[in-house]
Amino acid sequence: MSANARPDHTDPIKLVVIIGSVREGRFGLTVGKWFADQAAGRHDLSVDIVDLDETTLPLAMTKPTPGTAHALADLSPRIEAADAFVVVTPEYNHSFPAALKNAIDWHHAEWQAKPVGFVCYGGISGGLRAVEQLRLVFAELHAVTIRDTVSFHNAWSQFDGQGQPVSPEGCNGAAKTLLDQLTWWSQALREARTVRPYVA
Repeated sequence: MSANARPDHTDPIKLVVIIGSVREGRFGLTVGKWFADQAAGRHDLSVDIVDLDETTLPLAMTKPTPGTAHALADLSPRIEAADAFVVVTPEYNHSFPAALKNAIDWHHAEWQAKPVGFVCYGGISGGLRAVEQLRLVFAELHAVTIRDTVSFHNAWSQFDGQGQPVSPEGCNGAAKTLLDQLTWWSQALREARTVRPYVA
């Protein structure tokens, strides 16, 4: 494809689902795998799961060390290649996990002019306060956040022993709404970046 060629709208959107918690005993894998399955069932999406527990990133610094470059060798190309993101996050102390912020901070241009959706979980607040703070972070990175969010209140009681929702109708519908909005923005922004590269 030439630099000015428009992408084929039949090409699947490259979606990266980021599991943001690395805490021992985390519930994020259950929520993340459920959502990734919802996305994988669509013909218009190609899904890549990024589990931050499988990366070893030092604290974000101005210049990467040789060891950091090795740690980023797997993660950064996947972030750069993505057309869209969904961040799966719990709420820790009214905010989101430090490991997630660190992974975000290691990248900049890779987020620009791309849509970001959120799936959150927690206690009574369902992780929504973490999402509100993440919206501010991604706005600074020139990303577009999706209005609708999938939220699990008292999440540990919302899934059975096989990792499936106890009452799937509501959350499956919410996931579809999020993915419908995400793919709309993904297609629009992918075409826009092709026609005119984004300048921050």
